[in-house]
Amino acid sequence: MRKATAKRTTNETTVSVTINLDAPETPRVETGIGFFDHMLIAMATHAGIGLSIKVKGDLEVDGHHTVEDTGIVLGNALAKALGDKAGINRYGFFMLPMDESHAISRLDVSGRAFLVYKAFFANERIGDYETCLTREFFRALCTNAGFTLHISTNKGGNDHHKTEAIFKSFGHALRMAIAPRDGILSTKGVL
Repeated sequence: MRKATAKRTTNETTVSVTINLDAPETPRVETGIGFFDHMLIAMATHAGIGLSIKVKGDLEVDGHHTVEDTGIVLGNALAKALGDKAGINRYGFFMLPMDESHAISRLDVSGRAFLVYKAFFANERIGDYETCLTREFFRALCTNAGFTLHISTNKGGNDHHKTEAIFKSFGHALRMAIAPRDGILSTKGVL
């Protein structure tokens, strides 16, 4: 089974992530940031994976360390669970409409970290979540998982819907990329 646990403790956060890529369970997420919890649960649900995240962060400062470190540890857990990446589709793509908004995620589980992020928000916050942290989360995740990810969303619409569309579209792209197939999808023979 493709599963892993990853942990990280710093002066700013303590993060623990357990992931199971083959067993969709009800996600359990506690970061202390309600909207972020909602996004991570939506992402895991749409990816069809089991996910447990527990974070204690310095929220008295702001949400940056909590969100970024969650991305770091989730990226580490994904990298561990995928191992040498043999037997996966490697690529995933999904366009997700959500009411007046939409998002597109294009994913390559390549071992090479890169993020292209084109999303604009009208508001600085959604509840207690800073909208600028979505980019920080995905940058940290890609860097530590070794993913190349292109995310974009439309300019108009509700910031809650746009952010949720981003996380859900990534979940679907991840589901497609980690789906089983024979061999390693690379002319090099390795990823």
